Amino acid sequence: MLYLRRVADSDRIRAVFRTASRVAVIGAGWIGLETAAAARAAGVEVTILEAAGLPLLRVLGPEVAQVFAGLHREHGVDLRFGVQVSEITSSGGRAADRGSPVAGVRLADGSHVAADAVIVGVGITPNSQLAEAAGLATSNGVVVDARLRSSDPDIYAAGDVASAYHPVLGRHIRVEHWANALNQPQAAARAMLGQDIAYDRVPYFYTDQYDLGMEYAGYVEPGGYDQVVFRGDVERREFIAFWLAGGRVLAGMNVNVWDVNDTIQAIVRGGQTVDVARLGDPGAPLEELALGAG
Repeated sequence: MLYLRRVADSDRIRAVFRTASRVAVIGAGWIGLETAAAARAAGVEVTILEAAGLPLLRVLGPEVAQVFAGLHREHGVDLRFGVQVSEITSSGGRAADRGSPVAGVRLADGSHVAADAVIVGVGITPNSQLAEAAGLATSNGVVVDARLRSSDPDIYAAGDVASAYHPVLGRHIRVEHWANALNQPQAAARAMLGQDIAYDRVPYFYTDQYDLGMEYAGYVEPGGYDQVVFRGDVERREFIAFWLAGGRVLAGMNVNVWDVNDTIQAIVRGGQTVDVARLGDPGAPLEELALGAG
């Protein structure tokens, strides 16, 4: 089994793509989909095994998750949704031991997916054991305030492990992306120096898969929106999607549409209700909505 957690893992997976003819990817989150796209670019057959009904369902919801399902199908990926993995197998159908050659994946229904390698991308748990041992408050990571200070005023946390109070969103969130790990430590350092600062950057991440590039800004809990508004051509995958609740934009994702993410972040940060018709109209300037003219 292979995981993608460190640079060395990436090197191992790349080496596998040079020799394998078929791989199974367990999990259709960002890691699973990006790995699948890289495998297909290398000419490797790919089967994705996912317990949910669509890829990225918890993150994007069904409306936008369909876009990524269609993208991978068009590139020849065998998508299998609603399945449960029973075991990783080795030659002869036996359960694979650590270090033994992999033959595939057996599913809970008894079926078998043949593979030369199995890549596992099924989520991540924050490594907060040290913080727990130190007696710090933890809940899905190390709980910190907007200044990134933990329950011990002399200890700060930043990056993937920090469940930080976000003053714009009005709640604690933990963001697993390099942009957060890049920017939060600077804010923590300034807070340690006694400066009056709060980390309030709008959460951001991006992905590149095949010919699809996208940027996402904002934060939406699973099921925490009541409307998705599309702006542009979804079939050609050149659009912006907005997630709204009560007429307010919670998050926006630009797909193969560029130089708009700063404006999307401004709309999310503004928090005002918007004119939904204008939001979905490519002819209506987004900048006006960001300024509250919508």
